[in-house]
Amino acid sequence: MNEWRQSTWGEEVTLEYGKALRDYSDTAGGFRVFGTNGPIGWTDKPLAEGPGVILGRKGAYRGVHYSLDPFFVIDTAYYVVPKTDLEMRWLYYAIIHHRLGLIDDGSPIPSTTRAAVYPREIVVPLPDEQRAIAGVLGALDDKIEQNRRTARALERLARAIFRAWFVDFEPVKAKAAGATSFPSMPQPVFDALPIRFVDSDIGPVPEGWHAGRLGDVIEMHDSRRVPLSRREREQRKGSFRYYGAAGIVDYVDDYLFDGVFVLIGEDGTVIDDKDGPLVQYVWGQFWVNNHAHVLTGSNGISTEYLRVLLDHVNIRPFVTGAVQQKLNQGNLKSVPILVADAYSSAAFNDFISSLFAMVRQVHGESHVLESIRDYLLPRLLSGSVRVKVANA
Repeated sequence: MNEWRQSTWGEEVTLEYGKALRDYSDTAGGFRVFGTNGPIGWTDKPLAEGPGVILGRKGAYRGVHYSLDPFFVIDTAYYVVPKTDLEMRWLYYAIIHHRLGLIDDGSPIPSTTRAAVYPREIVVPLPDEQRAIAGVLGALDDKIEQNRRTARALERLARAIFRAWFVDFEPVKAKAAGATSFPSMPQPVFDALPIRFVDSDIGPVPEGWHAGRLGDVIEMHDSRRVPLSRREREQRKGSFRYYGAAGIVDYVDDYLFDGVFVLIGEDGTVIDDKDGPLVQYVWGQFWVNNHAHVLTGSNGISTEYLRVLLDHVNIRPFVTGAVQQKLNQGNLKSVPILVADAYSSAAFNDFISSLFAMVRQVHGESHVLESIRDYLLPRLLSGSVRVKVANA
């Protein structure tokens, strides 16, 4: 390791401020917009060329993110500009290893400042070894990202089939028009479908189907908070996921739930006037704090069915509170839903259960890869494990 050079972060990089941006889009635009917690939208003009590294500047959680392509950074984050010959993906892993996102200046709003980062020491490998380290860790992260894309594609398929069957009623309309089968529906289920619609409280629905309430098809489970001080959060990391209204917020030493569940935010989780609380599909052993409802399906509706159903109901009107948004149990149970006939529901349960089994499988593989990456990262970045650098 003698060829690795001693330096400081201020000698190696500058942390450039992002810029305020009002009109970024959730879906359109050619360039990713990053905030302190990661990607937040899209815009038409980049602020920095790729590849690049983004470091959160303000907030309780200040993430580190890597962008292969040109990108934009808003004013709650930095983008990192090297002063020396640094491989950008190695730099991304080095920032994670040195925990720059956890530096706190002690202000009421936790912040990472240049003055706190620049004096810190860093040991820098030669460029060839930087590339080799980035290659090992990057290959793991690339496969993890590929698995995420696979899982998202499977979930999109589930939503598309649900919409066709239970929102747009395409099989019923096709049968009424004289079709003898429907591509995504098993033949016995199609044969049992009605061919006309009747009025209901939620509009016209296939004959034999009816309007119901979400409370008819869910079972609710009690969650509770694990109180952790900031010092405890920084010093210990248990093996069980700790979920809140917006996703994983920590890792703890015990679990409260074991199985497959749907989480839906209870407090402070409304994004804007159109969007309601975040819905999460989670499984395994984990803890959930008291800012999220924990649900499973019931009365012929599987938990996976419930997960997709919640993407197709309008929960926003049932969220109350002008200052602190709140979705209480009573309001959640009163959300109107469509209750299909038992035959169609059972067929969709079978389809969705097998599909989400594949989702869990690819996520399980990613969990193993993440464990390998997290084991290797500190050893490779510190030099305690070396990567052979191949000659040209």
